[in-house]
Amino acid sequence: MLNKPNQREGSVSNAHVGTDFEVLAQNYFANQGVLLKKNHSLAIGVSAVKKAHRFDLGSDSPFIIVECKSHRWTTGNNIPSAKMSVWNEAMLYFQAVPMNYRKIMFVLRDYSLRRQETLLDYYLRTYGHLVPEDVEFLEFDETTGLTRAITPKH
Repeated sequence: MLNKPNQREGSVSNAHVGTDFEVLAQNYFANQGVLLKKNHSLAIGVSAVKKAHRFDLGSDSPFIIVECKSHRWTTGNNIPSAKMSVWNEAMLYFQAVPMNYRKIMFVLRDYSLRRQETLLDYYLRTYGHLVPEDVEFLEFDETTGLTRAITPKH
């Protein structure tokens, strides 16, 4: 199968990669006893005006929203700048979520030997100042099946 430029190797499409990762995250939470629905809609905003936004996963009982990111370093182990912008956008959405919601960013662990860090470690080191204090990070390792909880340093 020939991949299009910027498409994950071996995948039908990047949309399929994202959807598969959301299912994986949904199953992870189900195994923890937390049932989340896909495309959870929630009215958010930083002012009195609110607008509906769909999060990858969520629940109103318990109050929890999850954004899932299965991004990787580029083929040459360079920084995927456009993907980092998407992560920053997720932080803005988290900032606009009501305070009573638990906010989780569920990401794929992708380690760069050249850089000696995971994509999440890079993100937190470089963009940690944009992460709201109440956002939790879970990094899923597809090789081991283990998930690492990371608390950003504020």
